[in-house]
Amino acid sequence: MNVIFKCIATYLLSAVLWSHCYGQDILWANKVLGYSSEYRPAQYGHTYRAKQILGIPNKLPDFGNSPCAWSPAEADGRNEEWIKVGFEKAIPLKQVAIAENFNPGSITRVYAYDESGKEYLILDTPAAQLTVKGRMLRVFPKQADIVANAIKIILQPGKVSGFNQVDAVGVSSDVKPIEAVINIAADIQLKTQKENIGKEVNSKGQEVAPIISPDGKTLFFTRSNFSGNIGSYQKQDVWFSTLNDKNQWTEATNIGSPINNAGDNAITSISADGKTIYLINVYRPDGSMYFGLSRSFKTKQGWSFPKEYKITNLAGYVGSMELTVSPFGNVMIISVQRSDTEGGKDLYVSFLQKDDSWSEPRHLGNAVNTADYEGTPFLALDNKTLYFSSQGHSGYGEGDLFLTRRLDDTWINWSKPENLGPAINTPLWDAYINIPATGDYAYFSASEKSLGQEDIFRIRMTPEIKPEPVAVVTGTIYEAETNKAVKSEIVADIKKNNEVFTNATFDPETGEYRLILPLKEIYRISASGEGYFPVSEDLDLSAETSFRTIKKNLYLQPIKAGQQIRLTNTMFSQSSADVIPSSFSELDRIVSTMNAYPTMEILLEGHTDNQGEVQKNVKLSEDRVQQVKRYLLSKGIDTKRIQTKAWGPAKPIASNLTEQTRQRNRRVEFTILKI
Repeated sequence: MNVIFKCIATYLLSAVLWSHCYGQDILWANKVLGYSSEYRPAQYGHTYRAKQILGIPNKLPDFGNSPCAWSPAEADGRNEEWIKVGFEKAIPLKQVAIAENFNPGSITRVYAYDESGKEYLILDTPAAQLTVKGRMLRVFPKQADIVANAIKIILQPGKVSGFNQVDAVGVSSDVKPIEAVINIAADIQLKTQKENIGKEVNSKGQEVAPIISPDGKTLFFTRSNFSGNIGSYQKQDVWFSTLNDKNQWTEATNIGSPINNAGDNAITSISADGKTIYLINVYRPDGSMYFGLSRSFKTKQGWSFPKEYKITNLAGYVGSMELTVSPFGNVMIISVQRSDTEGGKDLYVSFLQKDDSWSEPRHLGNAVNTADYEGTPFLALDNKTLYFSSQGHSGYGEGDLFLTRRLDDTWINWSKPENLGPAINTPLWDAYINIPATGDYAYFSASEKSLGQEDIFRIRMTPEIKPEPVAVVTGTIYEAETNKAVKSEIVADIKKNNEVFTNATFDPETGEYRLILPLKEIYRISASGEGYFPVSEDLDLSAETSFRTIKKNLYLQPIKAGQQIRLTNTMFSQSSADVIPSSFSELDRIVSTMNAYPTMEILLEGHTDNQGEVQKNVKLSEDRVQQVKRYLLSKGIDTKRIQTKAWGPAKPIASNLTEQTRQRNRRVEFTILKI
């Protein structure tokens, strides 16, 4: 397949030591104790090395050539070859399973070893050419008293033509035949079939890499071998289709210049607000391109000329890559070949730096990467679930789709990849999955039952393979006095630690802002614009359990003399004057504004509800404004610029009849006295 960011490479490492299938405990080899030779076809990586025999099968139950298997150095060699492997512990040996994934039949002897090193011959048979492509060779020792922790396999490569490969070696204290199984997502119940999304999008050419906008209404994709492309029909262009009122995809449109030119153009990711797209290659003004990453911004006139987005030390050994940018724009997963890959392309993580460049890619680890190909990554909107295609994990054919979930904030610890199952994966090539914020459908590229070459399909998702639900927050930023839309920057903080989670830009010319926020957190949504005091509101998603959309308009107060601005009413604990740490960021905005306007003077006013004694409430309001003042002074603001006033319960802005309304009365306000 001639896709600029698809490379069918060859390489893998298996790291899993234990498996459990059909109620049977199986111990898979976890160390190589010795070998006669190993095939080393490439300068980098570990394809076909002895260590590829370790862990669970990476090819079986499918058969065929795999760099995730051990292969002796020569095909059809005259000398015997051997490999000896060890296990986590010694067990009463009832069965040995040897996964011969390619050109089986060369194994002539198998030995078992106990903890003292005593050797037992458990198989002695002539090597012979077989008619099958591969097999699981099972050996049932006749000796009843072997407690083994090592196995040695002897091959006669000259007896079976071609490279003889062994995927894995397992032992069991049970005689029930050991089977290689595909690690399908737990309890997956995809009752619906995948559907070709139709001729409006798919053609006799090639359609790959669907990128669905977070709102699910625009589908971008990469098309080649099509006469409507700007360059040669064999080159790639970016196309898009929109969802109409009847929930149908409209006839696809070429996105045009400057995204498409005479070269290969391909979209790889879209931002959470749908206003930034990421493109493979770096665009030059003369129309030429070179290896790298670019981004384009949505403007009133259309998409901007793609600008390079630098990745430190990206240099790869294959001139192509696939990648996904986190919906929050700060993390990127890249499929590329480098000197530290296990095989061909591996998955790497890169982080956005303060200078708006990306850090050097870091290997994602061997739970995900194998000695074969890993690519077409998609990081879902929950910022946790990673989908990717692989030929190095057991599957159904040429390349399957998998999911893995991030286990911590290092971004290199991931769960064991799970196959998305036979409703999605086929014996042919399946890749490039993409999912909108709702999580209702998954869009992906597949070869089976296509209109031409690869087509774009979709399938309804089930909870087992969905990302975790998110909330979509949209809205407009207005000037409070005139209701005029104001160009603004929006930031979402995680309130418990004041950590900036994501940000967006609101421009009246390009429509509403959009934030994608994972559930189970309390956020502070803040907006700021030139000439206005920043405003913030809390958004509590801590109890939410399912996808939802939220409309949140924010109103900015102009910075001018006489302007009164109310601070958040959750700045203090109940009956306390201590400013809670989660409010520091709001106070910092006052500091920033006063620094921007060096002659600004303000009046801080404290208010309480009417619960308790009046004098105590007046004292409490005085203590609170003094605490706020102390914080501002600690940040370098001159005390002469701050006046204070304590009102206690004297000036309520809401009823004091309920706790919910009383909260509004417990507040601190400031008025700009002088600008």
